[in-house]
Amino acid sequence: MRALFCDVLEQTKNIRVVGTAANAAEARDQIAELMPNVVTLDVEMPGMSGIEFLEEIMTTNPLPVVMLSSLTQSGTETSLKAFELGAVECFPKPLKATPEQFAKTVGKLGKIVLAAANSNVRDKPRNRGPKAEAEAGGYASNGKIAAFSASMGGVDALTEVLSHYPKNCPPTVIILQTEPALAQMFIDRANKDFPCAVKAAADGAELSSGTVYIASDPGKHVIVEPGAPAKLRLVERDPVEGFRPSATLLFGSIARASMPAIGAVLTGMGEDGAKGLKLLQAAGWRTLAQDRNTATVPQAPAAAVEAGAVDSELRLEDLAADILANCGSEG
Repeated sequence: MRALFCDVLEQTKNIRVVGTAANAAEARDQIAELMPNVVTLDVEMPGMSGIEFLEEIMTTNPLPVVMLSSLTQSGTETSLKAFELGAVECFPKPLKATPEQFAKTVGKLGKIVLAAANSNVRDKPRNRGPKAEAEAGGYASNGKIAAFSASMGGVDALTEVLSHYPKNCPPTVIILQTEPALAQMFIDRANKDFPCAVKAAADGAELSSGTVYIASDPGKHVIVEPGAPAKLRLVERDPVEGFRPSATLLFGSIARASMPAIGAVLTGMGEDGAKGLKLLQAAGWRTLAQDRNTATVPQAPAAAVEAGAVDSELRLEDLAADILANCGSEG
């Protein structure tokens, strides 16, 4: 497996593999000697587990770490733990795949490693905000839709934002570019941790106060259909600029329907969401981006800012407060 991943990474422009290790002890020595920009770390290793070693790395010398794990039940649980500890991304190992499927899947790893190399992991605070119930017990949603997107670093960012959401939060739609199994496990955990209801996006779902919908199915886009109440629609279309579901398509559907909304692009790779956020802004609605200096991976928010699509660039805790202030009031 190490040889396969090394071969794929070595074929990616601007990536050089400086070392490999069979266990945490070897890796610890090589990290100190070679000072890599990024570490790829397998969950399953002899001796100290990948999760234990990740915790050591993030405690003693924070580095961008991409975890490699299976898509089993235990694998997705471990991935969520890895995000909590500070991993930039969790990449699924294609253990049961044809050579063609393996090459296609692992080919994405190079882009992830390059994005990780330019992440803000070393400077990123790891504290969580207080639960929303303690802050906004009298919150009343005004019906304005909140829509935002995230990919690499998104689980961590959404945990922070939703920790500020009250039970009667604004109707919210989120594009989360991650494995659907991991997204579902995040949804399950969010329903235990936060007062609002968090659900997977479903065709025909009604947007109502107190509910957050997360879309991650790579086979379908999600758009908002106007009405009383507005509804989600899952549509089968080609990827938009390489993304499906597409944040630009989601934001654009809200803008075209002239529905009161607020949009935000959080941490992530690529430029998805920038053009859609521009459409929301042109329609007269407020647009936000996660602060590029604090976003785990600043590519997506930077693209939105550079497109002139952002009214305010905010740290996560301030971004959550801005969304709540624009989508409701406290009694």
